[in-house]
Amino acid sequence: QLQASGGGLVQPGGSLRLSCTKSGGSFSRNSVAWFRQTPGRDRSFVAAMRWINSPANYADSVKGRFTISRDNAGNTVDLQMNNLKPEDTGVYYCATSISSTTSPRVTSWTSWGQGTQVTVSS
Repeated sequence: QLQASGGGLVQPGGSLRLSCTKSGGSFSRNSVAWFRQTPGRDRSFVAAMRWINSPANYADSVKGRFTISRDNAGNTVDLQMNNLKPEDTGVYYCATSISSTTSPRVTSWTSWGQGTQVTVSS
């Protein structure tokens, strides 16, 4: 099972670091993605990375501000979020796929964890 953590309340311009862990194992040979969702809207893509060393994929709205990364042991996938904006508010979910993918489509990801709330407000 996946578990996202690290959310909270932050002022505009601030930073948060989200973490995704996988119970019972590591993320080796798993592609991992982050999505976010606000009430009344579909889940939207934020960032994704393959388990192999290849460029990550980011939504245009977060490029240059967010960074997805994996620890060396492959046990945690983080999303570093800088220069946060009110429109970044939402519940953030991590997801995995056994396929080598960085697809922005929700249907490309097979396992989902519970989300963590991020609120950007002054």
